Amino acid sequence: MARLRKITTWTAGVALTAALGGSGYVTHSEAHRLLTNPVSTRRVSQKTPGDDPWRLPFVDATVTAADGTKLRGWFVPADSPKLILVQHGYKDRLQSMIGVAQVLHRHGYQVLLMCVRAHDRSDGEMLSLGQRGEIADMEAWAAYGESRPGVDPTKVGMFGVSMGGSLAIQYTASHQDVRALVADSAFSSLGDTIDTSVRFFTGLPPFPFGPMIRFWAEREGGFSTSSVDAKQWVGKVSPRPVLIMQGGADVVVSKTSGQKLFDAAREPKQLWYEDAVGHGEFLKMMPAEFEQRVVGFFDANIK
Repeated sequence: MARLRKITTWTAGVALTAALGGSGYVTHSEAHRLLTNPVSTRRVSQKTPGDDPWRLPFVDATVTAADGTKLRGWFVPADSPKLILVQHGYKDRLQSMIGVAQVLHRHGYQVLLMCVRAHDRSDGEMLSLGQRGEIADMEAWAAYGESRPGVDPTKVGMFGVSMGGSLAIQYTASHQDVRALVADSAFSSLGDTIDTSVRFFTGLPPFPFGPMIRFWAEREGGFSTSSVDAKQWVGKVSPRPVLIMQGGADVVVSKTSGQKLFDAAREPKQLWYEDAVGHGEFLKMMPAEFEQRVVGFFDANIK
């Protein structure tokens, strides 16, 4: 009987070790996949702002970040001194933001579609969610846009969606050139949204895999995931105005992110929440109201 118990215990131990080892391999692989965007598999724009259905004037733009990373984007000129800097989301491509550019350009704004490292045709393959290189990328883009002929660097706004919204909050908090900010479907913090995002991007249940993925991501990325927290930055945007947009049908980031960011922000601030809107889908699902609210916000705050 004692011998049977030993065999049973040994078998259970081996099974547990194998399970832990397998979980470790899976979560390490997923952490690597979440923090990298290989050139060979990433989403790359197949259309430009000049193509149908947009037919916008544009210039291919290239800038170099402080560490030498080459970044490629698009500048859409207009007969106005006002400029809106537009930042795409996580593993997205510039093409996804042309619709936003079209709306803004229709109302006279010049638009710079910025691309950060490890996205579209920009160099690099490693993402850091704003902790290592992306803010420097945005600095390079802002310098480019604000130096364009006809642009008044005191009349600059920023629009960001998803990860781009969180990056836009972080950038604006420490850069006074942005006079008004719109953050669409931004995550309030990695900690707030990790359960939702792990389920969406990996298909794994948040527990026990979320903490394990977070563990490996911190080691590969070289930063603490607790530092990826837009709530600590959004209050520093004031006294400049911020419009926070959040959909209740968001399955990519926590749908409480918008309210948490709004609560952490200081006046002047606005929250636009819609129960039926998915992640980054305000323009797609509510185009007329998107145009009215977003353009109206920039018109009111960039004189």
